[in-house]
Amino acid sequence: MDPHLLRTFVSVAHCGSFSDAAHRLGATQAAVSQQIATLEADLRTPLLTRRPVTLTTAGARLLEHAGPLLRRLDAARADVERLAGPAAARLALGASPLAMTSAVATALDETRRACPDAGAAVRILGRRDLPAAVATGALDLGLLDGPAAPGEPLPLPGAGPLTTVAVAETPLVVVLPLGHPLARRLGLRLADLADAPWLDAPDAAMPLGALRTASGTGGFRPSLTYEGTDVRALLALAAAGHGLTLLPHTAAEHAPGIATIPLTAPRLIHRTELLHGPAVDGPARTLAAVLTGDGHRYG
Repeated sequence: MDPHLLRTFVSVAHCGSFSDAAHRLGATQAAVSQQIATLEADLRTPLLTRRPVTLTTAGARLLEHAGPLLRRLDAARADVERLAGPAAARLALGASPLAMTSAVATALDETRRACPDAGAAVRILGRRDLPAAVATGALDLGLLDGPAAPGEPLPLPGAGPLTTVAVAETPLVVVLPLGHPLARRLGLRLADLADAPWLDAPDAAMPLGALRTASGTGGFRPSLTYEGTDVRALLALAAAGHGLTLLPHTAAEHAPGIATIPLTAPRLIHRTELLHGPAVDGPARTLAAVLTGDGHRYG
């Protein structure tokens, strides 16, 4: 399949419109329609219905494959271009919100002092976007966080050839308002909280889907959806009684108006991992050594 046609198909599928996809791609609607027709002829099956534009069964299946395929192509291009060109004196670090801690800020300062000529930039991204940004070379390094069993790695999408190294593991706590009936408990079981109202904040807290999987139960009904990355705003919502949330202890301690109760079951921790591609050089290699404490690997 022609990757150009595949990208056009993904744009139409996401936009739900040939005209909107054409605007996004900087092409004419006729060109987009022709490209979709060419792809359908190549695969010998309709991928989209027209008026309204919806995915056929075959189209939905192709869309499942398209994202990983295109990310791998972008990752391959970025990897080869890094080898072909001179090493840039830059440091582009991406982090999911809970992975950006004071320890990371200190490591960045140490790296900038060791590499004073490097231009440094930090981007906060959602967990779903971070691996692809590292694999495609948009970022030199990524810091990804999430819930995991002690010693177990975080699950990663098929974004490309990525190396992951553990950076930190910290306890998880249930965050609730001070006046909550459970605020004086010494510990809480996740399964016992399935029927409580929860804050749905997939990029700023532990995703509710991960809690359902970890507890082996349904429930965890969202009472309010927070589509942001500011953890302080999330804590303010929790303090006001909009719902429970699960956070690493270090992110919630000393926040006003909340109680933090240790999670006793299941055995979960908050894990942060460093992500990078096959080659990590220059300031990024220095930062990787500082973050992981592994001077042998990144020396």
